[in-house]
Amino acid sequence: MKHPLEGILVIELGTVLTAPLAGMMLADLGARVIKVEHPNGGDPFRRHAGKLYSPHFASYNRNKESIQLDLQTEAGKTDLQLLLARADVLLENYRPGVMARLGLTQAALDEINPRLVWCSITGFGAEGPYRDRPCYDAVALGLSGLASLMLDPAQPGMNGPTISDNVTGMYAAYGILGALMGREKSGKGARVEVSMLEASIAFSPEGFAQYTRLGAAPGPQTRVAISQSHAFACADERLVTVHLSSVEKFWQAFVAVIERPDLLDDARFASPELRTRNYAALNGEVAATFRTRTRDEWCARLQGSDVPFAPVNTIPEVMEDPQVRQAGTFYQTAHPEHGPLTAIHRPLTIDGARGPTTRPAPVLGEHDAAIRAEFGLG
Repeated sequence: MKHPLEGILVIELGTVLTAPLAGMMLADLGARVIKVEHPNGGDPFRRHAGKLYSPHFASYNRNKESIQLDLQTEAGKTDLQLLLARADVLLENYRPGVMARLGLTQAALDEINPRLVWCSITGFGAEGPYRDRPCYDAVALGLSGLASLMLDPAQPGMNGPTISDNVTGMYAAYGILGALMGREKSGKGARVEVSMLEASIAFSPEGFAQYTRLGAAPGPQTRVAISQSHAFACADERLVTVHLSSVEKFWQAFVAVIERPDLLDDARFASPELRTRNYAALNGEVAATFRTRTRDEWCARLQGSDVPFAPVNTIPEVMEDPQVRQAGTFYQTAHPEHGPLTAIHRPLTIDGARGPTTRPAPVLGEHDAAIRAEFGLG
């Protein structure tokens, strides 16, 4: 069970993030993933830093093989059908209608391979008023309500990593795994459809539960106030986060560490409910205290207090963090053309194993000759 998808063949018609992430997750579980790319530059994500091998592309396409096929030609379509005839999974994130224009309807795919699991990722779904609109991470964040839980209306600005893209890719991989399990019972393939809009909504269910049960639409600070999550700037401008939750012992230990016993006598903060209601006031009271010491000093004081806390690490600091180094999260590999690469292991082990031997992301068409020979392509 170390590589549970060993023997599963995935044909990926994926670009940018959603489908490539799903494909990489399947590859990390042992599946063979053949990435089909257009001969004219391949996946657009390759070009973000030039040389058709950007860091963005490399980080979402490990453990894959690459073949170039021009699907606008009859020869390319025929070659793709030969691949699909022996595949277990077809993964794509084209806009609705593209697959039909390629002649790959559900009926056609059933005829080519009735055991095929076809996963289609779209922005908004196959039907509806937004069906043909382009969708990217910021679009899905905005439309799904996720952005309303993160942006400050007074100073709006998009920040942080891609959330909707990554979440959609994860849900796609989850759906594919379920369909493969179902195929073991039925003997037939299945159609899995995932939209960025619905995946983003599903990723944050509590906001909708609060609105439908309590009648109030949550905002950017609703969740952090309930969970008593705070971020404070220290004397050296570096940041510390604490998460006090509703457990009273965390609050009392925190007050002791920061040497503010007066907060225990402040009627505004006398219970978890009051601390939630007066979140902004509490944050302001404590922020001034954190400005009196450096981040390292505060971390030393918080260490061992049983207060849930962490320094806000930069990306370089994460890579040097002792817990991360102990876990062996990062590893070094090398590509024969592009040299040394730092990569991230899949974030799970099975029977103590990280996964199959990891290969760096392929260059465009790296496996053309081998795949053509194996599958009898033109």
